[in-house]
Amino acid sequence: MFSRLLIANRGEIAVRVSRACRDMGIQSIAVYSDADARARHVLVADRAVHIGAAPAAESYLSIDRILAAAKATGAEAVHPGYGFLSENDRFADACATAGVTFIGPPSAALRLMGSKTAAREVAQRAGVPVVPGGTPDDQTDTALARVAARTGYPVLLKPSAGGGGIGMKIVREPSLLSAAAAQARREAMAAFGDATLYVERLIERPRHIEIQIIGDSHGQVVHLFERECSMQRRHQKVLEETPSTAVTPALRRRLGDAAVALARAAGYQNAGTVEFLLDAQGDDASFYFLEMNARLQVEHPITEAVTGVDLVRAQIEIAAGAALPWTQEALTQRGHAIELRIYAEDPRQGYLPQAGRLRLYREPSMPGVRIDSGVSEGDDVAVHYDPLLAKLVVSAETRETARARAVAALQAFPILGVPTNGELLLALLHHPRFIAGDIDTHFLDVEAHALNPPLPAEPPALVTAIAAAAGASSAHHPATRTIVDPWDVHRSDA
Repeated sequence: MFSRLLIANRGEIAVRVSRACRDMGIQSIAVYSDADARARHVLVADRAVHIGAAPAAESYLSIDRILAAAKATGAEAVHPGYGFLSENDRFADACATAGVTFIGPPSAALRLMGSKTAAREVAQRAGVPVVPGGTPDDQTDTALARVAARTGYPVLLKPSAGGGGIGMKIVREPSLLSAAAAQARREAMAAFGDATLYVERLIERPRHIEIQIIGDSHGQVVHLFERECSMQRRHQKVLEETPSTAVTPALRRRLGDAAVALARAAGYQNAGTVEFLLDAQGDDASFYFLEMNARLQVEHPITEAVTGVDLVRAQIEIAAGAALPWTQEALTQRGHAIELRIYAEDPRQGYLPQAGRLRLYREPSMPGVRIDSGVSEGDDVAVHYDPLLAKLVVSAETRETARARAVAALQAFPILGVPTNGELLLALLHHPRFIAGDIDTHFLDVEAHALNPPLPAEPPALVTAIAAAAGASSAHHPATRTIVDPWDVHRSDA
């Protein structure tokens, strides 16, 4: 087992990995930029190394600086978390060259799964269903139009490289394809350096279901069941839960078998997630391979909650050469878990990221509630990184109990200083369609007005008084509602 591990990331995932290291008796080493000198992930680690300026390109995305930090501290392994360099095959290769273990899949698997077209080909060879479509070798508008005509409109144009919804364009009729393709190419080239596009049929009201898989270096691969990830804005998840209300035991077996088959075909090791689009529900529902995220997912805690598995610990042990400690038959689901992503953003302004100082930030402490966060009261939320503040994870015996527990926990989670999406999350949890499990990937768009009613203006004097009172009292912890924005005082019970 490793004695020292460097965490090549920041925020809540770096804190999460540090805690796993402490459980395992491994010294954790944090890295930080100028903006993160006093960040929570720096304070909880055993050691910390400064690696550069605030922009990610000069710090968390710098392979040379991260490996220099690993060498200087004698780290034997690097955990990349998610985002940043976690799916960068060049980073995995550089770690190997430097004699440092990369805690993730082999670089060959990263390269394979990093290309949507290559991953699609692997899925087809493994017998995993894929959405009808194709990638023309000739990337002209004419060639794309031929594939679209064969697939049938409406279609989705998607960059072969990258993810996160960047460059994706819906095309509903042939006359609109050329303009959409031009825009998709520009965005793909700017974001990923690769303008290659592929065409697939648009599924109008799909559910986004993903399967957690993990494999070792001894040929064993298992899945840890599904996560429902249909609550999205701009292809970024907001709420996840497990089990999915749309997945029956028979469908769960089919999805799990498909995910394991794909992982085996790709020569995959360590933790990863296979994502599917689900068209309808029930035993005979159709599903299609979407992509594979070759890393730990943001929403891994809900899988941990219902399976009792520590995925980060398993990642580290597998990277050290251990075999999987459980068989597929030994893994079971128990109860229901929901994760809410609390972002510093304004849903009423197109989910615009927000920055500022957290003048009040108090995490709830309740049965069945877990908080994974990377911030503390008094921290400055910077503009340089992802606006995720915390993940609120609740678990209970039933979905309805978990939902009610999530509401209670949100109401006992006051935040002042920066706007957040807390009120949106509360509205979502109370929405009749969510309660009924009637959701799809367009839910937040369709229900936007109900979830984000317009706010009236508030007197600045009252805002100032509330903010001052929050800053003056460190002991007071309101437990009646979520305070998400100093301007949102008209709904406060305080």
